[in-house]
Amino acid sequence: MTPEQIPSALDRHFAELMNRLSEKPDPELQLAALLVSRHRASGNICWPLREVAGQPILEPLLGFERAPQAASWTKKLRATGVVGGPGEFKPLILDDQDRLYLRRYWEYENGLAKAIRRRLDAPAPTIDRRRLDNGLDRLFPKSEETDWQRVAAAKAVTRNFTVITGGPGTGKTRTVIAILALLIEQGDGPLRIALVAPSGKAAARLKESIQNAKQDLKCADEIKARLPTEASTIHRLLGTIPDSPYFRHHADRPLVADAVIVDEASMVDLATMAKLFSAIPPAARVILLGDKDQLTSVEAGYVLGDICHSPATIAAAPERGPQLAFSFSEPAAKKPIRDAIVELRRNYRFASESGIYQLVEATNRGDAEETIRVLRNENHPDVTWKVLPGARGLPKALREASEAGFKGYLETNDPAQALERFSTFRILCAVRHGPFGVLQLNGMIEQALAQAGLLHESDRWYRGRPVLVTRNDYNTRLFNGDTGIVWPDPAGEDEKRVFFPSADGEVRRVLPSRLPVHETGFALTVHKSQGSEFARVLLILPEDDLPLLTRELLYTGLTRAREHVEIWASETVLRSAISRRVTRSSGLREALWG
Repeated sequence: MTPEQIPSALDRHFAELMNRLSEKPDPELQLAALLVSRHRASGNICWPLREVAGQPILEPLLGFERAPQAASWTKKLRATGVVGGPGEFKPLILDDQDRLYLRRYWEYENGLAKAIRRRLDAPAPTIDRRRLDNGLDRLFPKSEETDWQRVAAAKAVTRNFTVITGGPGTGKTRTVIAILALLIEQGDGPLRIALVAPSGKAAARLKESIQNAKQDLKCADEIKARLPTEASTIHRLLGTIPDSPYFRHHADRPLVADAVIVDEASMVDLATMAKLFSAIPPAARVILLGDKDQLTSVEAGYVLGDICHSPATIAAAPERGPQLAFSFSEPAAKKPIRDAIVELRRNYRFASESGIYQLVEATNRGDAEETIRVLRNENHPDVTWKVLPGARGLPKALREASEAGFKGYLETNDPAQALERFSTFRILCAVRHGPFGVLQLNGMIEQALAQAGLLHESDRWYRGRPVLVTRNDYNTRLFNGDTGIVWPDPAGEDEKRVFFPSADGEVRRVLPSRLPVHETGFALTVHKSQGSEFARVLLILPEDDLPLLTRELLYTGLTRAREHVEIWASETVLRSAISRRVTRSSGLREALWG
């Protein structure tokens, strides 16, 4: 049994509480309550009793070596008085598919599914079709090939709910900027647009992308001037209440917005997405942007993956390359959600013959043979594969990689230039702990750079220390994932400051004492790197196969690189990770797709 599967003290206390509250205390109720609690902590929304009934339990729990049979188990649970059906006011909910939920998570899932279906069934917004067509022709000139960015933009303007998914480099940001312009062109008065993302870092990048792309947008200056200039986290938009799971904005006190655009939607968990949808006015448009193939949210749920399900198949036309071909077995009218989803497949960052492109595609397909072939192909200068060094050889290998990757930023005297150079390279890890985890590697990198004479560690705030913020702080405007560098301040008698990049291209100085929770950031976990891009990436996997090593983790790590990616891993671990997919139990997909 892995650490993620071992019941915690909270799981056991919850199970005991359910048994005490029950009209008919029963070990099978206690087992079910313990497992549903543990399952939710592992990212799942529910516990599928029908699927696990009769199966061996990895480690005997409460005297059970196997899960009870479904028919007898569900019958006993329904008779306990603490397990109810959908809509009943009970601590545990058991639906007609024998999925067991904590009541709160059944409400989140049910509420979100209803909110999405209402938007799918609602009348289309009133638009000026001629104005829209003119805008689409200007922003997306017609061509012989289907322009799926144009399709996505048209859907977003003409529908109440739209999902735009695609990998890095497929033009999601360009598409959403065009959508903003088209929406503003439709209105005769002010348009209230909320731009949000799950993290402060992602929100800052969204804001920066819109500001940078304004100049190249083919629309009138007055439209550019009305484009939104701010983006926030979902939590800040909804209004966080300290020490409470609730927000200031909800169904009875909705947001004031005509359109809500959610970037990096793959990172949003079920609870947050449900609360956001409940607070959005019924007449407002909702647009979700994200990569459905990326890692799932840290908290429970796989919302974007459940929504996207299988919206289309990919067909290859030899003369045109990959195109999106809708080939549904039943009319779209029977599944209105199909028509709300557009997947962008054309990659503008990588040529189809590049090593990174082929590596990412093979990994995402789960094709281990092709992945290994690409890694072994010496004709791909943008991809490097090295067998993971052993514990004894790791310090030397890491020293060489660290010197090559970080030397440039440490040799400059300008903090702004140091930040720019530092952003070109990063080491990514799958885990935080252990010999190949972030905490261990950051210490080894510090030591390696000090031995090379590039760092002088006289104290914690040494010149050149990269600082990764790990908690949002709205007072300092620093957010989870922001990265700064400790540097002597040229304007302040060389007193140490932590310099952070800002959206306007300048740098911000922050006193070390004012920093929110943070850690050293030479190496990051792949989870922490979501939403970031680097010219070069070194991805280090642990020597032992672990359940968290999945296809989604590899895909996310590989797609952080723009120019070169290097992998340190054994072939066995690589193959195993490619074959393993993230699976999270949920009823959302069925509620939306049937």
